[in-house]
Amino acid sequence: MRQGYQGTGPGAITPDGCAVELYSRVPVGDEPDIIAAAVPAGAHILELGCGVGRVTHPLLDRGFTVTAVDESPEMLRRVRGARTICSPIEQLDLGETFDVVMLASFLVHAGDIEVRRGLLRACAEHVAEDGCVLIQREGADYHTDLPRERVDPTGFTVRIVSAEPVGDGVNSVRVEYEFPDATWTQTFLSRPLSREQFEEALAEAGLKVDRYLTEDGIWVRAVPMR
Repeated sequence: MRQGYQGTGPGAITPDGCAVELYSRVPVGDEPDIIAAAVPAGAHILELGCGVGRVTHPLLDRGFTVTAVDESPEMLRRVRGARTICSPIEQLDLGETFDVVMLASFLVHAGDIEVRRGLLRACAEHVAEDGCVLIQREGADYHTDLPRERVDPTGFTVRIVSAEPVGDGVNSVRVEYEFPDATWTQTFLSRPLSREQFEEALAEAGLKVDRYLTEDGIWVRAVPMR
């Protein structure tokens, strides 16, 4: 396990505390629609942190080509129809570039600043000069007004239990996923980033915001600095 990360529940648990069986059950949201509206039709997408292919598969269905990267072989075994690469994102060096690089799942909020730098460096090094990077950020209130929960229409409950400060601007976040037949938990380290801090981190990696794709600022389209 990565330090500060853990998970509980049935089945394999990845180094960042994610449960493979859990993410095989969680339905995709509006992510594929947001992505498809922001990039050229038929683009080749490098998806960093693809998990079980929850977003990968809808993108393939929309005609995109996807190279899917994850550090968990158990996750990658659930991915179908995409080229898969097993590697920590921050160590990725494919020697090729892509029309689109995607960093979803709030990974940009990694508690370790050096890990975040590695993630954004991987984005910058693998995006084509005329390509773009799509990044998913946490919402402004992600770490506040806790605990809170959401009941998914498919019948399970997501509960953000706590976000406890552990020093250096980092919180330890605990999330529970309760299904009728099983419960999973995940604990992970997250560094809240203001919009200014986020844009500074992009600039350090040689990227800049092209536009915010959603009103809440959660999805962002960035491009290489010229």
